[in-house]
Amino acid sequence: MIQLKKEDIVKLLPHREPMLLIDELKDIKKLFSATAIVNVKKNSFFVQGHFPDQPVMPGVLIVEAFGQAAAALTAHGLDKTTYENKLVYLMGVEKARFRNPVIPDCKLILKIEALRSHGRVWKYKGEAYVNEVKMADAIWSATIVDKK
Repeated sequence: MIQLKKEDIVKLLPHREPMLLIDELKDIKKLFSATAIVNVKKNSFFVQGHFPDQPVMPGVLIVEAFGQAAAALTAHGLDKTTYENKLVYLMGVEKARFRNPVIPDCKLILKIEALRSHGRVWKYKGEAYVNEVKMADAIWSATIVDKK
């Protein structure tokens, strides 16, 4: 199976620290599915203010991590000339459920799958786990757009 480290992901996505959340992408099935790793650290940028006495990874950042994982999966699977000078933008979130709080100092495992694509529009689903406990799940859409 193909595995991408952070330095490989940086080549696929426009995100940079501190907003680049994905540390690894593995178990990649071209344009179909992958598993992303997010190392949620005690010094992650959101911990200081969300919430100081009981830090939790914000749900919106879990959705962002889903989107980044899907964008990396798609960018990696497309022909480089097709993806050159393109970006993947989140279009909408149909469903997002947050089942358990994600506490820093853990490894968040995101299992994502491309459900379908129609031209430049893609639909995905994902599930997030810590220690095999489901933390969140979502269904979202994204589009591939030209860089300006």
